[in-house]
Amino acid sequence: MSEPLLSVRGLGVVFGGFRAIDGVDLTVEEGELRFLIGPNGAGKTTLIDIVTGLTRPTEGSVRFAGTELVGRREHQVVRAGIGRTFQTAVVFEELTVEENVDLAGSFRLGLHRLLRRRRGRGAAVEAALADTGLIDLADRPAGVLSHGQRQWLEIAMLLAQEPRLLLLDEPVAGMSRDERERTGALLTAIARDRTVIVVEHDMEFVRTYASTVTVLHEGRVLTEGDMASVQADPTVREVYLGRSREARTRPAGEAHEREAVS
Repeated sequence: MSEPLLSVRGLGVVFGGFRAIDGVDLTVEEGELRFLIGPNGAGKTTLIDIVTGLTRPTEGSVRFAGTELVGRREHQVVRAGIGRTFQTAVVFEELTVEENVDLAGSFRLGLHRLLRRRRGRGAAVEAALADTGLIDLADRPAGVLSHGQRQWLEIAMLLAQEPRLLLLDEPVAGMSRDERERTGALLTAIARDRTVIVVEHDMEFVRTYASTVTVLHEGRVLTEGDMASVQADPTVREVYLGRSREARTRPAGEAHEREAVS
């Protein structure tokens, strides 16, 4: 039996006495579109930070395509075939859309290949612009893009690096309904050729596009499965209805992502 694309085992991290990740096990197979959900502070972004080398775990293992990632630096993780976005899109506003994508795609090239590369738009850049619907905006400065277009540009920048795994942190935050629908279609299309893990709070979006969902709570995996089974899980409903350890200390009546499982 082949090894999964991403295998996280016994993962833990402590920040100043606070255990942000507590014994997390996670298996993601090639070609999955996996969503990570959970209340604020559940450890979702921290988990992505560990996988991508931004944060070093206190204990545990992260294996990608059979290779251990713990101890590797961020640029080494990128070269291994993992790309990520952040909650706020990071683009170079003074450069054009195409230049942003081209620059991102150049990151994985060795110096020799970079110096020998022909002028003009490369195939990976062309495909990334086409896939994200930005081909007609290629010559525009990134600084004039709308919020949604910036998010798509950052995804295009990842695609130009030709990763096997994309980690997207709240890609539809602040988007209009039309932009969310377009992003959902984009992620579904990307997942036909690559593996995608999405951290998301927009539960309507999750219900519409998720195939597999992992629920994190207080640094642990609470449950995982298809959206229907996750929504029906009484423990998940209890957490999202504000009955967690944290919620029980809050003033009565304070909302706690009640819409998540309704």
